[in-house]
Amino acid sequence: MIKKESERISMQWVYFNKLYRTKFQAGCLARRLEHDGWIYGLDDLSEIEIFRSRRGKYGVRFIL
Repeated sequence: MIKKESERISMQWVYFNKLYRTKFQAGCLARRLEHDGWIYGLDDLSEIEIFRSRRGKYGVRFIL
């Protein structure tokens, strides 16, 4: 089955609303999201990433 352009779902990053001082803290949150995604109503997280903001803090983003 071929989907039309209007029927395709575009995947976008979802950013967790808090930034952390260390990469370790952000990594702990990323692991928690991997293991406890069902708590937040997320059935399948396809990709989780730790990023660094312009000000040097770390955050977590994921694709649903």
